[in-house]
Amino acid sequence: MSQTATLDPFKIWKDMYEKTESTWRGAIQDTLGTEQFAQGLGQVQNQYVQYQEMVNTFTESYLKQANIPSREEIAKVASLIINVDTKIDDMEDLIDEQKQATSNEIDQLKKDVININHKLDQVLELLKK
Repeated sequence: MSQTATLDPFKIWKDMYEKTESTWRGAIQDTLGTEQFAQGLGQVQNQYVQYQEMVNTFTESYLKQANIPSREEIAKVASLIINVDTKIDDMEDLIDEQKQATSNEIDQLKKDVININHKLDQVLELLKK
């Protein structure tokens, strides 16, 4: 019996991929390792930083002209709000402590008044006798 060889397109594709991948990998690694590539990448990065600074300057200028608060101004306001909120919480805690202390003092005064009232009743009874 003879075996018929079947054409496997996936095997052909895989072999072609492996051969071209190794060739391209070597070429790319050689390119990435050069001084010229590093310098070019540095120039691209510098240009991007300059572009970003220009966009930030234009945006800030536009926001000022349009009377719209910037991100920094909103952050400052948020910080101030947080500080005020913290102070209010501290004041509420202090008021609660003072309220409790005042309530305790009032309770003690009520007890003292009741004791004085009982003693005055006793004095009146003694005076009646």
